[in-house]
Amino acid sequence: MSSTRPRRTAFPGAAAIFVAFLAASSVPSPLYALYQQQWHFAAWVLTVVFALYVVGLLGSLLVVGALSDHLGRRPVLGAAIVLETLALVLFLTAGNVTVLAAARVLQGIATGAATTTLSATLVDLEPPHARGRAGVITSVAPLSGLALGALGSGALVEFGPAPTRLVYGLLLAAMGAAAVVTVLLPETSPRRPGAVASLRPRAALPAHLRADIVPVVPVMVAGWALAGLFLSLGPSVAGQLLGLHSRLVGGIVVTLLAGTGALTVAVLRARSAASLLAPASAVLGLGVLTALVGTLADLVWLAAAGTVVAGAGFGASVLATFGTFARIAGPHERSAVFVSANIFSYLGNSVPAVLGGIAVTTLGLRTATEIYAGTIVAVVAAAFLLQLRRLRSRRA
Repeated sequence: MSSTRPRRTAFPGAAAIFVAFLAASSVPSPLYALYQQQWHFAAWVLTVVFALYVVGLLGSLLVVGALSDHLGRRPVLGAAIVLETLALVLFLTAGNVTVLAAARVLQGIATGAATTTLSATLVDLEPPHARGRAGVITSVAPLSGLALGALGSGALVEFGPAPTRLVYGLLLAAMGAAAVVTVLLPETSPRRPGAVASLRPRAALPAHLRADIVPVVPVMVAGWALAGLFLSLGPSVAGQLLGLHSRLVGGIVVTLLAGTGALTVAVLRARSAASLLAPASAVLGLGVLTALVGTLADLVWLAAAGTVVAGAGFGASVLATFGTFARIAGPHERSAVFVSANIFSYLGNSVPAVLGGIAVTTLGLRTATEIYAGTIVAVVAAAFLLQLRRLRSRRA
């Protein structure tokens, strides 16, 4: 009994740490507009700061993604917690955009190392009677964390003292709790040689898989581009275009998208990836178009409804696209293929957001939002038509 009880409590503990890391990553979103007011920087700088997190995360995924297979899960996770703690200290003491940018890079590195290690840890600790639970958690936890972090941050900024300090102090306490849980986790990956060699970045798109991968990329990029828009400029759109200046609303905007996405993943987890690709594209496009119309017509309820619909499409697209990569890749190539999948998703998350920030600076927030949303709708419409054509050709 002494050996099974720690493993039973270890699985939810690892899941909680997973959610905490992703929550910390979305906490700055409701604060960006406040930082912009205090430090007087342009919208494109805001989106660059957002994108720097993705740069750190991608670099971490590429370099240390397999390190825990050689050093053990606990040492790598412990190092990630230390890096996250340092990032939170920088956030807590930040007095200019340079320190904010450094904190985001460090946070990205920590999150990349933590998520890859925690994904493997959850698989290791998965209960024998609940096969598949680790996959559900690793799909739901990121979106749930994004939603909870943004909502909690918005509430604390709106109603609590020290709006740019309190939330980071609470996160430091959460990282302290995560460190305790990590110490108590059973080590599930014994040390083995090859740690240095594992640091060589690996990404691959094998030729025999490209016919299945290429049609998936547009909806993957569009979904994460939408998430990038909401996480970086969403609170600004709510404040300047819809007149919703509450910092809590900035968190709600992100939560409507990411929270609905997490719920959708949980509900549709048993559906096959192939059956979800076309519907995900259609729902995502419909939601973005509805939210855009609501924003331009100054109809808050319509913009919110469109965001919920887009969130459902986003969650279904995450499930469908990553499910496709998991289905088609063989065990010997799965790691490198998933690195490529993460590159697609996070580049889609960051590059359009930076371009959107530049467009806001040169064209204004309203015009930039129209172009950004219109581009996403066009991309997912093309993805939807492509999936329909593939389905027809297979039936024929």
